[in-house]
Amino acid sequence: MTGLSEEEIRNRAYHLWKEAGEPAGTMDTFWYEAEKELLAERTKQGEVPPGMTDNLSV
Repeated sequence: MTGLSEEEIRNRAYHLWKEAGEPAGTMDTFWYEAEKELLAERTKQGEVPPGMTDNLSV
């Protein structure tokens, strides 16, 4: 799995922000929420995020 791109996160954060009514001064909150959602989607699809395999047995 490739990591999340900045563009993917930015697009999701923008849509979350628009849906919330475009509140001022909260973009970082939407950025982190977007990143969390995208990672959860990929994990649900069976893709393991980079760095999450360090403790898996070989």
